[in-house]
Amino acid sequence: MILAMLGEAWRAMGANRLRTMLTMLGMVIGVGAVVLMMAIGQGAQYAIKQTIAAMGSNLFILISGSTSAGGVRSGGGGNLTLTVNDADAIAELPGVQAVAPIHPGSAQIVYGPNNWNTSVLGTTPAYLEARSWQVVSGNAFTDSDVRSATRVALIGKTAADNLFGDEDPVGKTFRIRQSPFVVLGTLAAKGQSMDGRDQDDTILIPLATAQRQVYGSQFPGTVRMVMVQTATQEMMPIVEKSMTELLRQRHRIREGMDNDFFLRNLTAAADSAAESTRIMSLLLGAIASVSLLVGGIGIMNIMLVSVTERTREIGIRMAIGARERDILLQFLLEAIIISVIGCFIGLLLGIGGALLAESLTGTAVIITASSAVVAFSVAATVGIFFGFYPARKAAQLDPIEALRYQ
Repeated sequence: MILAMLGEAWRAMGANRLRTMLTMLGMVIGVGAVVLMMAIGQGAQYAIKQTIAAMGSNLFILISGSTSAGGVRSGGGGNLTLTVNDADAIAELPGVQAVAPIHPGSAQIVYGPNNWNTSVLGTTPAYLEARSWQVVSGNAFTDSDVRSATRVALIGKTAADNLFGDEDPVGKTFRIRQSPFVVLGTLAAKGQSMDGRDQDDTILIPLATAQRQVYGSQFPGTVRMVMVQTATQEMMPIVEKSMTELLRQRHRIREGMDNDFFLRNLTAAADSAAESTRIMSLLLGAIASVSLLVGGIGIMNIMLVSVTERTREIGIRMAIGARERDILLQFLLEAIIISVIGCFIGLLLGIGGALLAESLTGTAVIITASSAVVAFSVAATVGIFFGFYPARKAAQLDPIEALRYQ
């Protein structure tokens, strides 16, 4: 019975091929748009997650305060108010996993005929732990290297490529400004940060070496910033409060006075960016879903026209014994066929469009089975929903009036 009705529905659609194709077009565009937008949105979320993972987890950054002289105020880091001893004290707080004092700057590096200007950070081995940064070849420097101000370095991929080319940098001697340094190891590629900065264009050296031999320090033991990692994300609010109270006490800041340091929650900023991307992805999917609604309305309109055109046919079927549910099922099957075929074509076009966008723009796209199934199911449901009213209208026609219809 069902097979016979499917065959009849297929023949009825074949009698008006152009109209059937135009009816399907709404579903094709709707499903294709939803799949494409969801693939782009999920690709953006994946890129943000990768950036957050590269940055490190559960991170705070403490920045030295500003200076004020003659009414002129400098920005953060203008006055070196943080010290290595502050970092050591923070490391003793409950919930703190890693603390890395940092003395940043940039310098010209030279190896043979090659030179390159890059970021040179003086820090401690804890920096690698806080940033979840792996040494892919060679070895990291140690706390002993920091204490003795050894001239050793870890080099990022971008800096290594520009300075050493195809050579293996490990064990090579290069110059930072005029001081010779030995490359102990190379760092794993991190890619761009959330602000677009190339994280691999950097060199890490022992903190004491940076302070004494590269940048110098007007006040021994001071640093521009301190990176702090907590054991869990749940501990971050507690650690933030504890750090603020500790530093105010150590710096003898009286109640009512402003802090002489800045505290930034890097994880909160990253999570905010990820949430914004997720919301944008949902908005893109919602906007694309409007075309599904338009496609459903198109199916309903065409089916209503079909019912009107085939009123006499419906009357004949009823006259020879067709029941209401038989007429309802026949027209509903036509709507289902149009919806399902349109959804399938749209699914293929959406996947193809996503892959084409990835190849042309380099934008990451992620096509998941769940997004394809959801788009297909919703589109098919929309088509069936809008096809039900015309089918029900056909089933409720009066047989005598239908036979009289011209």
